[in-house]
Formats: sequence, structure tokens, C-alpha cells
Amino acid sequence: MSKRVIVIGAGIVGASLAYHLAVKGAQVVVVEANEVASGVTGRSFAWINTSHGGADPVAPLRAAAIAEYRRLQSELPDLNVRWTGALSYGEGVFHAPSIYSAQILDLEPNLKHPPERAFFAADEGALDAVQATHILIAGAQAHGATLLTQTPALGFQTLNGSVTGIITATGNLDADIVVLAAGTAIPQLADQLNVTLPIDASPALFIRYKTQPHRVNTIISSPEMEIRQDADGTLLAAEDYIDDAPHNSAHAIALKTAKAIQNELHGVISIAPEVACVGLRPMPADGIPIIGYLSNIGGAYVCAMHPGVTLAAVVGRLVAEEIVDAAPAAALAPCRPERFQSQP
Repeated sequence: MSKRVIVIGAGIVGASLAYHLAVKGAQVVVVEANEVASGVTGRSFAWINTSHGGADPVAPLRAAAIAEYRRLQSELPDLNVRWTGALSYGEGVFHAPSIYSAQILDLEPNLKHPPERAFFAADEGALDAVQATHILIAGAQAHGATLLTQTPALGFQTLNGSVTGIITATGNLDADIVVLAAGTAIPQLADQLNVTLPIDASPALFIRYKTQPHRVNTIISSPEMEIRQDADGTLLAAEDYIDDAPHNSAHAIALKTAKAIQNELHGVISIAPEVACVGLRPMPADGIPIIGYLSNIGGAYVCAMHPGVTLAAVVGRLVAEEIVDAAPAAALAPCRPERFQSQP
């Protein structure tokens, strides 16, 4: 008999889990407190960025991210990843080939102040995270999954030390496995199972501008700006969150960033923020994803990670293999929640 799995959360991580689980034959129900991609997924710069400065315990996951998204594209042809490459320069460590002035301007002819040297990761790209999440959910539904939106998980059913389902306002849902994939809401859910998971809500700014098309060809990450441009001309930017002072509000930062973009790019005659908002990323305390079964209660699996967009495809496949095939993934070994849980 196929496993009954409830996935709590319909962001890109939960959607990928649901899709991969359903493809492997699990009976999947996705339970979402609001709407699909209504959390941080809808406020993500969505750069599939495989580089990482310093020691990286999940390097194998990052290294597999691009190939896994290309696999997903072959399975879900509507999934549109723009493989533009990523151009990075400034301070920091970059794991990409060096290129120089002429090559930089070949890639980005509108740069007013091109650096003498930059780093270009030709195989990286970005996607519309909201669209991708809907496509993954639709793919899961095509394999028999059920989606319940506006359905908060109010609590858990338990029996003999194991989770046997969840409680919702419209009734109880039975399951063999419940997966907590609700981003920054995971700690509150885990608390109901007497499990403490140190996951911070890490803020970042996401900005969407209306401006002239064809100004930016790649993903540009520089000291002045982190931007990319969609095929329809929409310019997207990511900025660090500073604080909640009025002069550092999302709108105020969007206006400052717009000036910086105009200073850095030719042909940006007008640029107006359409969306400027704060996204709260689920950030484990040690920066390493938390993925695996909870050790002090049966039937409960957690999946919390940043960067969620980058890792969603590979982690979705590996978690589905762990749950359906009972095949532990070596690449997930550093991510186990036991590192935070007291042992009996």
C-alpha cells in the first residue's frame, strides 16, 4: 500500500516535495494555511546560485542543483528557467571563471562602469518562483496529489509516540508521514510536537521595477546592485534588510536602489518600483538546512532550508526517496535535525 504523506506548506520547497513524492507513488495531500507561494517564495529573487563562500557542508546539494532543475524542466516542460549565467564582481570569494573588460561588456554592454575583472558562472540561472511553484503543484496533482489551501494545520494527531495525521478546522487528515515544509512557521509546528528547532525568520528585501527592456542580460551581483531582468522587461532586485527605520523601509531602499541602477546602467531612462517588500527566509541557526525525521517522535519529517529556491529540486527528489523508498541520502547527512535535539 502506498504511503500517505501530508506536506504542510505550499511554497516552492513544499511543492517540490509534493511533486517528487507523488511521482514515486505516495498518496500526497498538500496543506497550506494561505495560498500557493504566498510566503517567502513569492518574495524571492530566485537565483539558482550554486556558489558558497567558505566551508560548505551541503556542497553536494548545491553542486547538483542545476542538473536537477534541468531534469525537472525535461519532466515539466512549462517550467521556465532562464539560464542566463551570473556575473559577479566586487568583494568576496567567487567560484566561477574570471573574465575581463571586453568579455564583460560583451555580456552586459549597458554597464557604465564595468570592472576590469569579474567572475561569470555561465550555467546559473533564475526562475519565476511563483510560477514554478504552481507548475510543481500541478505536476503533483497530475499524479494524484490533493491541494488544500486556506487550511492551517491546527495540531497533530498522535498515537503511541508517532504522528498519525493533522487537525484542521474542517476535520482531521490521516497520514503515515507528515512533512513540515512551512518555512518560518516550522518552529511553531514543531513546538506542538515538543520539538525545538532553531529557525530564524531572516528578512531580505525584494524589489520589482518597471523600466526599459533589454537593459540586463545576465544576473548581476556587484557592490552596487543585485539585479536581473525578466523576458517581459521587469527588472528584479534583491537588497539586504537593514532595520525598520523609515529611511530603511522597503520603499525607501527601492528608491535608493533605483538611483544606483540608473548610475550603473546605460538606457535606464525611467525606473519605478512596482513591488517592494520584505521576505522572511527560514534560516536555521547554524546556516545548514534542517532535513530529516524528528528523532523523538515517529512519523514527522522536517524540511527547512535556505536557499530554498536553489535546493528545492534536488532536495525534493532526495526526500521523496527517503520517505517512499526508505533510502537515506548521504548528501543530507549534515542536515539532520538530531543535531538540535536532545537524545533520550
